[in-house]
Amino acid sequence: MQLLLLKAMHRRLLFICTIGACVGLLVIPLSPINSSRLNYLFIVCAIGTWAGMLFFTWRMKLIRYFLFPIPVLLAIPFCLPNAGIEEKELRADYLQRLVKFEGTKYVWGGESSRGIDCSGLPRRAFRDALLAYGMKHANGLAFRANLEHWWFDASATALGKGYRNYTRPVGISGTIRTMDYHNLLPGDLAVTTGGGHVLVYMGDERWIQSDPGIGTVAVLNGRTSSNVWFTFPVAIHRWQMLSHP
Repeated sequence: MQLLLLKAMHRRLLFICTIGACVGLLVIPLSPINSSRLNYLFIVCAIGTWAGMLFFTWRMKLIRYFLFPIPVLLAIPFCLPNAGIEEKELRADYLQRLVKFEGTKYVWGGESSRGIDCSGLPRRAFRDALLAYGMKHANGLAFRANLEHWWFDASATALGKGYRNYTRPVGISGTIRTMDYHNLLPGDLAVTTGGGHVLVYMGDERWIQSDPGIGTVAVLNGRTSSNVWFTFPVAIHRWQMLSHP
C-alpha cells in the first residue's frame, strides 16, 4: 500500500515538473532578454518537456514513435558538413533583418522585437540571417554559427574586442560624422571608445542603432543628424563571416 502511494506521489511530482517545463518552454522565449541563465533554463525545460511527455505517453505507440526521434531530428542541421558562405547573400539578408527592427523599443539586454539594445540589434539580425541561410542551403556552418551566437552573449565591448573571433577591426576610426566612409561596407559595426555603444552602417551615410536616448531603433544620416553618438570616437569592426577572403 505504501509502495503504491509512493509511486503515485512520484508520478504526480513528475507530472507537475512536466507541466512546469512546458510552461517554461512557452514563456521563456517571450522575454526580450537574452542571457546564459535563460538559455540554460530553456534547454532544461525543453529536455524536461520531451522526457515527461515521453514518459506519460509511452504506451501510446504512435505518439512514442513521434516523440522519440525528435532530439535526433533537431540535431541533424548542426551535423551537416561545412559549406562556404556566399558573403553578398548573407550580407543582404542581414541588412534587411536590421531594418525590420526599426521602431523597436530599447531594452537593455534585449534581443527581440519586444525590446532590443545596441549590441542585441546586430547580433539578432546576424543570427537570424545565419539561420535563414542555413535552412535555404542546408549549410551546417551557418546552423552552427547561429547556435554559437545564440549561446554566447556579446556586449558592445566584446564585439569591439573580437570576442570569440566574431569580428575583426577594419582599421578605420574617428567620429561617424567626420570619418572617411570610402572603405566602409554595409553591415560594419562602429563601436564607441570604451565599448559603451555600437551602431551598424547601412550604406549611403545611414546608420541604424538601438539608441537608449531616443528609446527605439532608428536609422539616421551620420553626416547630417544631430544624434550625439555620431560625435563619439568609434572604431569600425566587421563580422568575420562577412569579411573578404
